[in-house]
Amino acid sequence: MESNNIFNFLKDFFNFLPPSLSWLNYIISGFILTFAVANVLLITTALFTYMERRVLARFQSRLGPNRVGPFGILQPFADILKLITKEDIRPTAADRFIFFLAPIVLVVPVFLLLAVIPFGKNMYIVNLNIGALFIVAVTTIAALAIFLGGWGSGNRFALLGASRAVAMLISYEVPMILALVGVVMLSGSMSLVDIVEAQRLPFILLQPIGFFVFFLAATAEMNRPPFDLLEAESELVAGFHTEYSGTKFALLYLAEFAEAVVFAGIFATLFFRGWQNPFVPQDWFQFFPSIIWFFLKMIFFLFIFIWIRATLPRLRIDQVMSFAWKVLFPLSLINLILTALLVTIWPEPSTIELWLMVIINLAVGLLCLVLFTRFLEHNRIKPTQSVFLATKQGGQ
Repeated sequence: MESNNIFNFLKDFFNFLPPSLSWLNYIISGFILTFAVANVLLITTALFTYMERRVLARFQSRLGPNRVGPFGILQPFADILKLITKEDIRPTAADRFIFFLAPIVLVVPVFLLLAVIPFGKNMYIVNLNIGALFIVAVTTIAALAIFLGGWGSGNRFALLGASRAVAMLISYEVPMILALVGVVMLSGSMSLVDIVEAQRLPFILLQPIGFFVFFLAATAEMNRPPFDLLEAESELVAGFHTEYSGTKFALLYLAEFAEAVVFAGIFATLFFRGWQNPFVPQDWFQFFPSIIWFFLKMIFFLFIFIWIRATLPRLRIDQVMSFAWKVLFPLSLINLILTALLVTIWPEPSTIELWLMVIINLAVGLLCLVLFTRFLEHNRIKPTQSVFLATKQGGQ
């Protein structure tokens, strides 16, 4: 952790306390920082739900929320009030402790991720030297929380939905981790601050395959369309959270949308130069606050999430699993081998060598796009064929 982060700034601010009360300085600084970051995330998440509903309405030629407050801006807060005042119902067959614990286990990791994300120059809570590994470790907790929710509900549909969701999440974690390795190899560090500062060119240019794999795998981890099988109403009612209501359902709702906000920040950090200007050196725009660049990039990725939701239909479970193991996993291995070769050839690349790396990566990425598209088209199974195969196997 560097000496000029937000936590040390707060400690210096409360330096008027006598040395005998230095422990109180730490407590006050930590409380203020936690309170501020948590509330900023909550407000940003509420605004993202409003943004999603309004943008989706534009895509679908309708109005969206427009009654509660000016232009419907207070609609998310009305929804929150509605959820927390609803009756909290617990099924008789549910495991009381696990049923209560699952929403908490699902929402806490989202707040933990904020600790390592630098959202401005010298604006972060902690600069972990294993920040990338911390992201991977924390996001895997979601699979445990989802299974706890399905198991603790005492409902067979919730349990089936949780089991299917866990299988999907574990499958997509493998290519996501491998795609992240390419970023670590180029930057030479797992610290997110070092990764941002190492991007002379945005890593989205140097890692187009890695970005593609990481983006889609993270979209599946967030339960965003077209991978939103956790909520397949036609098959499993509402998936693992069928029995949840009231405040517990509000926590599940919060975790899903807050995770999208946090991952938008992670994408901006890993592949889009974080708080820096994405196109020219930051020194050229010193008058423009770094945090503004960061939030503009977050809004861009949030819009991409909404665009995908408005465009693509939900995939079947066999399509989702096949896409993870037959497309994303091989692509992540190709990206890993290609990055290792380029880093070995140019360990300290100049600007010209960086652009050569960009051209090579883009060429390989386009080739992979053509080959894997033809592979998927050749091996595509129509819904009628999948039903026939399932019926045939069941009869045997």
